[in-house]
Amino acid sequence: MRYVAAYLLAVLGGNESPTSKDLKKILDSVGIETDDERMNKVISELNGKNIEDVIAQGKYSLSA
Repeated sequence: MRYVAAYLLAVLGGNESPTSKDLKKILDSVGIETDDERMNKVISELNGKNIEDVIAQGKYSLSA
């Protein structure tokens, strides 16, 4: 979840396509060490997708 949260924070901050460097900077700022493999997996899954759509799909999946 930490990588998803960092990705969302970056997007909310105006970065539509956060990189691993962006996420690492966010996580390092609060003392969280990163696992590059996991972080890159999150980035590859979310890159190019509209975050609002991803959240809406998740809400639908939870309600079904």
